[in-house]
Amino acid sequence: MAALRAVLRCRGGPAPLPRPGQSRGAAGGLLQSLGRWFYEAEAAAQWGERLRRYRLRSKNAFDGQQHWMRGGPRDHPELLSFQQVPVVALDLSGSPITYDGLDNLVPLTRLQHLDLSRCPHLDDWALGRLHVFRDTLQELSVAWCPGVTERGLATLHHLRVLRRLDLTGLRVPSPGLVHILLEEALPGCEVLGLDFGDSPGMGTAPPPA
Repeated sequence: MAALRAVLRCRGGPAPLPRPGQSRGAAGGLLQSLGRWFYEAEAAAQWGERLRRYRLRSKNAFDGQQHWMRGGPRDHPELLSFQQVPVVALDLSGSPITYDGLDNLVPLTRLQHLDLSRCPHLDDWALGRLHVFRDTLQELSVAWCPGVTERGLATLHHLRVLRRLDLTGLRVPSPGLVHILLEEALPGCEVLGLDFGDSPGMGTAPPPA
């Protein structure tokens, strides 16, 4: 056996495999190191994902914030004239808003126009949260939101006074049928972005981020 190993080393051939239960010395140590590395890499990936979710929740957390600008009347005297003016339009396009983040909008009892287009974390659950604006919301855009499907769109029937709904870029099956169903569920609402000739995921190119 020793002679065979010597010949293989001289010829550059691979060393014979060890018998079951026999340690290969440096090779065994390498395997142990690789095992530890894979374990540490997996743990780091899991920690990174937890950190990402934590940061997303923190961005959407409701903290009862009452002021949108730092400083008092001396710094922004022009704001005093708007103290009693209600918020009727809000542009959150491209923001990291989630279901939890929509809690921050609940106090806006006169909200009429809401742009949620290109929000990467908006999903069907979040659309269901919009029922709180059923008596005020007139225009809504969820264009190019990858997490929104026909299931979420079905929850919009609560929006009684909705007059314009932009669904451009959404990937839904049978967009023509979804279009018809939405028009029946939302009488008087103009549904944009779901044409009868469209295929799922088709349409105009997305706007720049």
